[in-house]
Amino acid sequence: MDVVEGRQTAAHEGEIVVFLIGMRVNKLRAWRQWLPVAKGMGPMLRELSEDPDSGLLGFRSFFGLRNTTMLQYWESTEKLQAFANDPDRTHRPAWTEFYKLAYKGNNVGIWHETYVVPAGNFETIYGNMPLLGLGKASGVVPANKRGRTAAERLAKKPVS
Repeated sequence: MDVVEGRQTAAHEGEIVVFLIGMRVNKLRAWRQWLPVAKGMGPMLRELSEDPDSGLLGFRSFFGLRNTTMLQYWESTEKLQAFANDPDRTHRPAWTEFYKLAYKGNNVGIWHETYVVPAGNFETIYGNMPLLGLGKASGVVPANKRGRTAAERLAKKPVS
């Protein structure tokens, strides 16, 4: 990964939706219940990544022994909900299958959290880092263009 030199901040302006989603394997031997859940995310991400109008701006995964967590950035809750509820897209059938197989008992768990962050209410800083997080999703600009400190960058409202 190429390092972007200097202090940078995410170029994103406007509202952002932060979506956290994950699963936990409660019983390792019950792979028939948790393996389909684990395999379900790849096709969803491919579908979303190939559709520039999907609303998914970017994502990052974190893996543990029994847990996986994914951080996603979305344009809007409307686009997130449209994807989640569309029976012709990959999420809805995977969700239905989860409830058929995995929700019988406690072998695997799933969770999600959604945060709507209004414009001007988030701040990012990247110092000599490869692109990641919101900076990877939206690109970066020199941090000083938005202020020298986090407080200054948070006080400035995006240009409309």
